[in-house]
Amino acid sequence: MPAPAADPVSRNALVILATIAAGAVLFWLSDILTPLALAMFLAVMIDGFARVLQARLPGVSRRAAVPLAVVLSVAIFGGAAFFVADNATNFATQLVAYAPKLNGIIARLAGMVGMDVPPTITQLIQQADPASHLGQVARGLQTFASTAAFVLVYLGFILASRRGWERKAVSLFGARDERQEAVAAFLRIRNGVEQYLWVQTVTGLMIAVASWIAMAAVGLDNAVFWAILIFIASYIPVVGGIVAVALPPIFAILQFDTLWQAVVLFGVLQAITMFVGNIIQPRMQGRSLNMDPIVLLLALAFWSAVWGLPGAFLSTPLTTVMMVILAQFPGTRWIAVLLSEDGDPGPSRDISPDTTPDQGPSPPPASRPAAKRRSKNLRSGT
Repeated sequence: MPAPAADPVSRNALVILATIAAGAVLFWLSDILTPLALAMFLAVMIDGFARVLQARLPGVSRRAAVPLAVVLSVAIFGGAAFFVADNATNFATQLVAYAPKLNGIIARLAGMVGMDVPPTITQLIQQADPASHLGQVARGLQTFASTAAFVLVYLGFILASRRGWERKAVSLFGARDERQEAVAAFLRIRNGVEQYLWVQTVTGLMIAVASWIAMAAVGLDNAVFWAILIFIASYIPVVGGIVAVALPPIFAILQFDTLWQAVVLFGVLQAITMFVGNIIQPRMQGRSLNMDPIVLLLALAFWSAVWGLPGAFLSTPLTTVMMVILAQFPGTRWIAVLLSEDGDPGPSRDISPDTTPDQGPSPPPASRPAAKRRSKNLRSGT
């Protein structure tokens, strides 16, 4: 006697419970999984960078493209980190010089709320008791150093074992159709992550350069430092826009005696981020991401709560991977439909393995029959 079919409501409830359990496991194993996720993210970025170098630079072979991409990536990220760390000390020193201005701002704010004796910035710092937090800061730096070391170790092993992935795929999927579906899903994940990285990098550079010009025009100190921070923050959804628009005008209030510099800077930065975010970025991104904006915001909150700052950086790529994987199984496809923007999370793109990030995805297969009909009509003269 055949077993009764599972109730769809019960099946969906089991999927939700499994999702909650997976979130708990991700939180408990964050020390192990966070470096691995960052290493895989960097491996995808380096792989895409290598294919761009191979396509753009004459004489660069496929074998030499990966080491060249690794060297350039380390040089770029290392140089940016060194510059930020070197300028952070000067930035902290300038904050001490702004103490009288901060005391005046605090006094005005205290007068607005009816406080007779406003506190000074020194008193506020003493109440915060920064000495009690030095241990936490030291532990955080130690955790960052160990995480960076694990990321580099994982990255080295991932890059070294990338040649065996094809043989593993053949061993995992004996049937040709299953193997083709798995390869198509992998290519779609790779294309989505690479396209996201490409778009965020280009638009982040646009915002950072335009913001630097605006900050230098009004005479804001440490304009290059702020521009680099804006570029780094552009990889975090929502938060990057807030950093780009809010922080430089706040420090303009501290630096200048008049308010027009802060007001002009706020208006210009707001116009820059809105123009790039609402006009340029959607045109570059197209349908490659296919993620609902509300889902991106919720994903930012979820992954930030589970993995902290690394989760904030990886929230969009991880959610893209989840949507593609969930779309492959009938029992979880409804979750992928909710995550997608147009309600079609299925593998609707035919992606070539040699597609570079700046070339974008191929047209959806659904549009090819229409194109064939149009071509046939043109040949027949109709």
